[in-house]
Amino acid sequence: MTVKKGDKVKIEYAGMLDDGTVFDESKTHGKPLEFEVGIGQVIKGLDEAIVGMNLNEEKKIRIESASAYGPIRAEMVQKVPIDQMPKGQEIKVGMVLAMTLQTGQQMPVRVAAVSETEITMDMNHPLAGKDLTFVVTVVAIN
Repeated sequence: MTVKKGDKVKIEYAGMLDDGTVFDESKTHGKPLEFEVGIGQVIKGLDEAIVGMNLNEEKKIRIESASAYGPIRAEMVQKVPIDQMPKGQEIKVGMVLAMTLQTGQQMPVRVAAVSETEITMDMNHPLAGKDLTFVVTVVAIN
């Protein structure tokens, strides 16, 4: 059986950065990743690379940043006056904070810089601008 668009698949995977650092893997979640192929439930490069794989096939997939989490976008880095931050919380570079959007949805943002008057918030995905490698095994096709 071969994976095609519209199939529901389960995959075991490990995702790595260029330096070999594993940033995510299915075994840490205790179960395979399940998704419908071709509808954008996973990053584009992975969605496309799964098509044509066979049940129990393992494949190493290299995904350029444009087909993963995209480039780092300068407009996603914004400065916020420090007096708009919650009182009593020490804000440090590298912290991840929850930002509430106008829609009410919360979005994680990373603190990129802190000065006496403002905080620089980076809303880019942590993997934006990075090329990724996945080792994937298809464990179910429905």
